[in-house]
Amino acid sequence: MSTATAIATTPSSRAFISDNMAGASPQIAQAVADAAAGQVLPYGNDPFTDSARRSLGEIFERDVDVFPVSTGSAANGLSLAALTPPWGSVLSHPDSHINTDECGAPEFFTNGAKLVGVPGLDSKIDPEALQAAVRRRAGDVHSVQPSVVSISQATESGSAYTLDEIRRVSAIAKEAGLRVHMDGARFANALVHLGVTAAEMTWKAGVDVLSFGATKNGAMTADAIVSFDPALATELAFRAKRAGQLASKMRFQTAQIDAYLTDGLWLDNARQANAMATRLGDGLKSIPGTGLLATPQANILFCRLPQQVTEGLLAEGYAFYHDRWEPGIVRFVTAFSHSADDIDQLLEAVRRHTS
Repeated sequence: MSTATAIATTPSSRAFISDNMAGASPQIAQAVADAAAGQVLPYGNDPFTDSARRSLGEIFERDVDVFPVSTGSAANGLSLAALTPPWGSVLSHPDSHINTDECGAPEFFTNGAKLVGVPGLDSKIDPEALQAAVRRRAGDVHSVQPSVVSISQATESGSAYTLDEIRRVSAIAKEAGLRVHMDGARFANALVHLGVTAAEMTWKAGVDVLSFGATKNGAMTADAIVSFDPALATELAFRAKRAGQLASKMRFQTAQIDAYLTDGLWLDNARQANAMATRLGDGLKSIPGTGLLATPQANILFCRLPQQVTEGLLAEGYAFYHDRWEPGIVRFVTAFSHSADDIDQLLEAVRRHTS
């Protein structure tokens, strides 16, 4: 059986490659069905989009400009394009999604701006390294100019910036005249881990533009650019249209976002996903021969597994990334759709193959 076929037939209880493998929350599926009835104006001039914008304004405690998009890559690329000129540079951690997993989309959307890696532990930008990076060759016409800092919240290794860390990164950026972008593909997972508000984790901490992710946490194909700077609204609107991201039937995206935010569904989903990662991590700690690389702060867990355990899990139909980073390193990603039983069955399989 090919890898693609194996993944396609993986039961949800054994799917740990990505939270993108999960389906949609029933409330969101119902919202799409409800939006399919009747006739409304296109291109976002509809009650579903109005409601979603109001909902986002409420959670961020202020007026925001909202641009629904179909993918997180589009959200990141368009956000960065509005924040940096083609001769600029985007400072991000080397592990960031924009640097490793977007096939040059940020460079494409920005018309050639350069991504520059700024190192740090746990996939988080180190402030001291950033202090040097924001001033490196500033004003030198022979070099790209530091223009924007992009942070991932939560990060690709499952860690989360604290509020103090976000504030410090933002302060360093702003002092040097740079803007701040947050890649929030797993925004809700970081938010519930920290136990803070959406406003505190974004604009109150110095973030200018947020890529607001919903697809990984219960939506279908709906993410959004949320801008806290009114001066960027016109440019973002035109960039979204030019990039093919102004959907004629936008209501099917915004109905998802509105349902996602209603009655705290987005937070409940994130808590469930995070709790399952914690449960998995706690269980692995008790199994000899395994080792966590770090305690998960969101819904991503990296660990070391003996080769026979990895092979045994794959033979049983479990799907997860392995040997992608280095031999013996495995990544499990939990989702809102995973249950405690799913995690316990995985742990039992690890114990069985360990022994």
